[in-house]
This record gives sequence, C-alpha cells and structure tokens, in this order.
Amino acid sequence: MSRAASAIAAWVSRTAAIGADPRDDEEIRLRKALLVLIALMILPAALVWGTLYLAFGEPVAALIPYGYFAASAGALVVFARTRSLPFLLTVQLLDILLAPTLIQVVLGGFLTSGGVGLWGILAPLGALVFAEVRRAVRWFAAFLAVFLGTGIAGELVRDGSRLPEWLTTAFVAMNVVAGSFIVFTLLAIFAQQRQAALSALRVEQDKAETLLLNILPHSIAQKLKADTQTIADQFDEASILFADVVGFTRLSQRLPAAEVVGMLDHLFSHFDVLAERHGLEKIKTIGDAYMVAAGVPSPRPDHARAMALMALEMREAMRSEDAVGHLGLELRIGINSGPVIAGVIGRKRFLYDLWGDAVNTASRMESHGTPGRIQVTRATYELLKDEFTLEARGTVEVKGKGEMETWYLIGPRPITAGLATAGLASAGPGRSVGYEGAPGSAAHAPGSTADPLAGSEASA
Repeated sequence: MSRAASAIAAWVSRTAAIGADPRDDEEIRLRKALLVLIALMILPAALVWGTLYLAFGEPVAALIPYGYFAASAGALVVFARTRSLPFLLTVQLLDILLAPTLIQVVLGGFLTSGGVGLWGILAPLGALVFAEVRRAVRWFAAFLAVFLGTGIAGELVRDGSRLPEWLTTAFVAMNVVAGSFIVFTLLAIFAQQRQAALSALRVEQDKAETLLLNILPHSIAQKLKADTQTIADQFDEASILFADVVGFTRLSQRLPAAEVVGMLDHLFSHFDVLAERHGLEKIKTIGDAYMVAAGVPSPRPDHARAMALMALEMREAMRSEDAVGHLGLELRIGINSGPVIAGVIGRKRFLYDLWGDAVNTASRMESHGTPGRIQVTRATYELLKDEFTLEARGTVEVKGKGEMETWYLIGPRPITAGLATAGLASAGPGRSVGYEGAPGSAAHAPGSTADPLAGSEASA
C-alpha cells in the first residue's frame, strides 16, 4: 500500500508540474496544478464512454467523447509549451460544456442519453474555482441554455437510441457517480487550498500585528487600526529620559559596521527589557541615543519615580558584567518632567513621537550632562526629592534655555531603598546594586555634543 501511495504521489507531483512557470506566484501554481489534475482525471472517462458507445452500435455518439479526449489532450500539450493558464482553462471549459450535452442530440434526449449532459455542470463550476464569480455566472447561463437546448433537440430529432435499456440505466448511475466524484474532488481540493490560504493569511496577520506593536504602543496601535484620523494627545504630566553613549561617534569610526550595529542592538535591547519591566514606553532611538517616556500613552502619577528607577538601572547595567558592562561603554543620561504632546506622524514608516518644551529640555539635560551620571531638572527634582537622594550640580548654561539649576540623581533614600532595590535587583542573577554615585568627569561645555534630536523640535 505504501509503495502504491508513493507511486500515486509521484505521479500527481509530475503531472501537476505540467505548464509550471518559475515566475508564477503561489496562487497561480495551485490553480495550474488543480486544473491539470482535473483534466487528467476526466480523460480516461472519455475513452470509456467512446468505447462503450462504439461497442453498442452508436459510432456517431462515440466520436464526441473521442473528440473531447483529443481536444483536452491537445490543450495539455500546448499548455506544457505555452504555460498559459487562460488558454487551458478556456479549452477545458468549452470541452466539458459541449461534449456531454451534444451527445443528448445524437442519443435522443435527456433520458436515453443516460443523463450524460450533467457533466456540463463542470464548466460553470470550473469557472467558479479558476476564474471570478461574474465569469462563472455567464458559464452557468451557457450550461443551462446548451443542456436544455440539446436535450430538447434530441427528443425532437431522434426517437430513442440503439443502447439497451440496462446500459442506459447503468450510464445514468455511472454519470451521476463519476460526475459527483469529480465535483466533490474539485470542491474538496478548492476548500483545502482555501483553508491553507486562510491559515497563511492568519499567520501573516499575526506577523503584521506583532510588527505594529513593536513600532507603536498597544493602545495607539488599536486606535490606528480603528480610525484613520490623526492621533494626537495632550499629557499634562510625564517624564522623558534621553541616554547617549559617550564617545560613540569616535568608537564607530574604528569598528566594522556589523560590530557597531551589534553593539547598539545589544545595548538597546537590554534597555528595552528594562523599559518593559518598569512599564515605560520606548519612543525611539536616534543614532546612539535612546529615548523613553513615562506617563504616555497611559498616564500614571508615579511617572518620575518610575523613570528614576529606570535611569538608575540603566547606569548600573553599564557597570555590570552580567548586563552590558562588558561592552565598555558609558552613558550620559538626562531626565525632565512636564507636559508633552504625543501622536503618530507620517503615512510611511510612521512613528509615535513626543513634542514640547519638556522633551527639548530632557534632550538638553543629556547633551549638557556628565558621563556616567544622571542629570535632572528642577521639575523632576521636585517630584523625586522625597524618595531619592539628589546632588545639586549648580547652575548650567543650557543651549536655548539659558542658565538652569540641575541635579544629579544618586539613588533611593535609605527609607525607600529597600523597595527600589528589590525592583532593580530583579534585572539579573548575581547583580550588586549600589547608588553611591562615583564622581563623574567634568561636564561638557554647552553645545559640545550633537543634539540627539537632530532634525526634530529639540534642535530648534
């Protein structure tokens, strides 16, 4: 049985390859294979019909199935050379529509022909499977006209046939069984292909959904799918963090491109995990800068606290060999709090982004910061001072803002350190958490570092 099944499978595979073209897409390949298989299944039946008609004294009737065989086989030969699906489909539909129905004229009508005209229904069914519905409707109308016309003509032109009654009855059974088998096979294969196509579509939809959620926050992605209007929201309270790799431009000039991208991917992927753990929203990366927000798109009263814990864990990760310390990199981190506008811009490669003075100031906190330290504004300081230790840096001349008071975030106050440290320690096994804040190098002069929001509002 297994050998027979293997032989049948091999035959099906070879015959389905007739007329195949490497340039065909998956749908065209399936249609070609199915049409060829159906055509090959009907060919033996045509020979049996013709032989039986000839054996029982109906040579004219025998010419019709033999003619069907010749036309169908010839079309397959031409199709193997031209690979034209429309040509093969048209010939097969005409062949199966005319051959069975014309026999009704020769044999004397509907009953004396053994119901052979029923095979003509394969023409509109084939058009329904292989072409569009509108074309199938026209083929069905043609079938009704030809079937009824040839049947009535047979009743009028000839009174009975030379076929014995038992053979006519047998032909009725054979035509119903064989025709039903072909119809069922055709629809079963079509249904199977449809199910496979739907399954593949669901997989692609899941991939597209995952990709969309990797680009946009979940709530924003749902809004975008449900409504094509502009998405824009005002948030009165939020915290924004910018982190930049110190000296990365010079470093990237010495390293191969793949190593530069791999290093940033490893670093920012770790930050993505931290952002998700703290319930923050990664906004984007700009070169070697990382931007994350708290309080958007879902408002939260502890936005500054969550951002502070994120920043401390980012700094700690740069020192830990279990995280990203082995990269030998150092960060400048800046945080600011305040109102922001958030929304989706563009029609291609769209992006969920933030705008406002609070965003610009957070960018300045990073670019005017100190390597290895976390610089915050007064707005953020006021929100953190009760739970965290902050060191006054003094007044800093900030591009576009003038002189500003800034602070360095050191770590949680002793009374809250246990709670905060518990969250930070979950970053990985064997990590030591400390926020004593080793002294950093001298602050950069204002404007000495390229603004990570180059081209956006922060560079205004």
